Amino acid sequence: MGRGATQLAVAMVGAAFIASSLAAPLLVRAQDGQTDAATNAEELAKQLSNPVADLVSVPFQFNWENGVGPNEDLRFVINVQPVVPFALTRDWNLIGRWILPHVSQPVLSIGGEATSGYSDIVFSSFFSPVGSKWAVWGAGPVFSLPATTDPRLGSGKWSAGPTFVVLKQESAWTYGMLFNHLWSFANTGDVDRSDVNQSFFQPFLAYGTKGGVTFTLQSESTANWEAGDGEEWTIPINFVVSKVTKLGPFPFSIAAGGGYYAASPEGGPDWKLRTVFTLILPRKS
Repeated sequence: MGRGATQLAVAMVGAAFIASSLAAPLLVRAQDGQTDAATNAEELAKQLSNPVADLVSVPFQFNWENGVGPNEDLRFVINVQPVVPFALTRDWNLIGRWILPHVSQPVLSIGGEATSGYSDIVFSSFFSPVGSKWAVWGAGPVFSLPATTDPRLGSGKWSAGPTFVVLKQESAWTYGMLFNHLWSFANTGDVDRSDVNQSFFQPFLAYGTKGGVTFTLQSESTANWEAGDGEEWTIPINFVVSKVTKLGPFPFSIAAGGGYYAASPEGGPDWKLRTVFTLILPRKS
């Protein structure tokens, strides 16, 4: 096992251990032979569709992106995405969301070389009111933390900006939008690297069944406002099917799907496959 793979394995185990340690005292237990509502597959699936749900989860997302570079090669991306909520008061929660990516990058230009390693780590904090009547929402800061100086894998910049999410959950449906914007404010070394001025849009529409199966249509679009002579968009349209089940004593979600890129930069991917394995650690209400 190479150094990069070893580091990734340590990061994945560490993320799961941290989230498990935080949530262990709060795990929901069945009482009197009746399944608590929070452990019900349908309810858990619905909470997983809510980015600011009062639910500790550790998703491991695997992405195969095809058509990258001049040879239309495969890029493989693993995202570890722990989500940990904290109760600030009786009326407000703070939800911390991390994205820790590891990228296996093919050749991006003729005569170039393939590479692999960590990309920029993104951390978001959402302040969200408890029991909002009109819609579920959260807002706060987002930070991009450089984890590599390789220009093929990361920006080489410290960046920050605002983020917010708003959604509605009506019967079996969940729909909404998550947004953030990042501006760079410091370099990690190379001052000639392009500044970060980037927006992220994640509209989503999900339908859940009583068996804990969820059908989700969404996008994870980015707009790079500092690309070349103008803006540069990446717009994947993703469809994913997920199912809540169990992994030993823990609820567990398995998801699979794919996506088509309606727009991508030159040398960017044209389609992708995705699988997600999510360890769920529900909290007591």
